[in-house]
Amino acid sequence: MTTPYDLIIRGGTIGSATGSFRADLAVKDGKVAALGLGLGRATHEIDATGKLVLPGGVDTHAHVEQVSAGGLLNADSFESATASAAFGGTTTLISFAAQHRGLDLRKVVDDYAALARRGAMIDYAFHLIVANPDRKTLEADLPALIAEGHASIKVFMTYDLIKVDDEPLLDLLLTARENGALVCVHAENHGMIAWMARRLVEKGYVAPKYHGVSHPRVSEAEAFNRLIAASELLDQPVMIFHVSTREGVEAVRAARGRGLKIFAETCPQYLFLTKDDLDKPGLEGAKWMCSPPPRETDDQEALWQGLALGDLQTISSDHAPYRFDETGKLSAGPNPNFKQIANGLPGLETRLPLLFDAMVSKERPEFAGRGLDAFVQLTATAPAQIYNLPGKGALLPGYDADIAIWDPHRKVIVTDAMMHDRTGFTPFAGRHSIGWPETVLVRGRSVIAEGVVKATPGSGRWLARTGGWAARPTGRLVPEMDPARNFGAMLL
Repeated sequence: MTTPYDLIIRGGTIGSATGSFRADLAVKDGKVAALGLGLGRATHEIDATGKLVLPGGVDTHAHVEQVSAGGLLNADSFESATASAAFGGTTTLISFAAQHRGLDLRKVVDDYAALARRGAMIDYAFHLIVANPDRKTLEADLPALIAEGHASIKVFMTYDLIKVDDEPLLDLLLTARENGALVCVHAENHGMIAWMARRLVEKGYVAPKYHGVSHPRVSEAEAFNRLIAASELLDQPVMIFHVSTREGVEAVRAARGRGLKIFAETCPQYLFLTKDDLDKPGLEGAKWMCSPPPRETDDQEALWQGLALGDLQTISSDHAPYRFDETGKLSAGPNPNFKQIANGLPGLETRLPLLFDAMVSKERPEFAGRGLDAFVQLTATAPAQIYNLPGKGALLPGYDADIAIWDPHRKVIVTDAMMHDRTGFTPFAGRHSIGWPETVLVRGRSVIAEGVVKATPGSGRWLARTGGWAARPTGRLVPEMDPARNFGAMLL
């Protein structure tokens, strides 16, 4: 008699974005085969009594084995980053293939893909960072790469060496519209930041804590509104990365309220840290430097409210691992000013446990009665839907068996030593968290069990995808773009 299933997870509580229920879960050929009771026999079984059986997390914003515009390689390889992600309950990752000025986008993607094929232990895709929007990139490379399954583009509106100004930003939005890709944007007002940083350094305010001062909060909302106007002009959907301020949330809310197709995310650093975390003796505050910087407690409350109301749809890590030494944060020497310190925080492993503790264990009031549902929605289901990752983000028959089995009662004090990335520290050290993933599977294969890595490097799979519903224009044209109202000009 043949055994019908490869694996059955018995006795757990299945979590989803729409409710939780007691059931067993069967896996066959890497897919969820059945949910229910009395499912029969399997080659292997896992007893999940008293545990939560949740979809593996989908982290759609992480910098892995990436060279910065200044030539600095971050600390993680695809092997270490995906191991760290899996220890934190994440089973799907979207990182970046980062073009810098003068680089050929096709070669950039090929190089990053080769690194991922060698090291990744969970499934992955890429956003295409475009810093060189010349004719070859816009007219040849991007259309071809999007057609091959790289269906999202990342653009920076700030940083001297990679920023894209308004006119080429419109060119990129048009290319995305014509080829069915979603555009993701780091939106801050570059001029304001550059001016503030110059003034601070000239006056001797050079400690890490002044990094936050150099990114005035008005620079975020201004850039959001400029980006939203460009999106509206071309009827091209955009995803705004790492919202950090109350004003930023309000700009997104207003745009969505007008029917525009604007998506937005935030990150744990903006939900759990503030500008005061950078105010440490000496250079210690450099460990908390990221862009945009952590803000105020009032901004945290606005972000939580925005998540609860649906103004913000996802929470990513923005994992950007730089060690606190000469290879990373201190690459400019032992006494750098804040402008010379690499921006970025590690976060792949802590993203889900911190959010679980806040939303499920402690059940923030915004999510009263639906903390687990909202946790699954924001960290797995919604990102899989927005970035069109079929078979990811939920535990349904036919979906990939990407599963994290959580002990909801496990108490953990976060420490630097327990992290599995290569940064050497976590900005969340010392935090008490209740709830932690213990067993993690990707397509039914064990990646983490009994505190150790079970997968082999390179066992992760690249996920080809189209832009899907999120990237489709609304069809609502502004007068200047509508031939019926612009004297017949065909501009789109």
